[in-house]
Amino acid sequence: MRAVDAKEGDRLRVEWVDGFEIHVSIECGTVVIDAAKEGLLSLACQLAALAEDVPGSHIHYDEYNSLCEGYAEMIIGRADGAAL
Repeated sequence: MRAVDAKEGDRLRVEWVDGFEIHVSIECGTVVIDAAKEGLLSLACQLAALAEDVPGSHIHYDEYNSLCEGYAEMIIGRADGAAL
């Protein structure tokens, strides 16, 4: 994995480490994220890029673009610190 610019044109750059696998579930109202090393490194890189982007930016994680089939969808967004 390498450091990357957070943006590609107007789009947030989302990079994946080869071999990533991420499972997201909701257990008794708690979000549980299980991932191997490659999945955690991928998430770390994406969260760093998201932190550098503008408030309102977000990344969708679901079975169609990144998560294993049958697991819960997850959206992580960049909020404006003053709005929290």
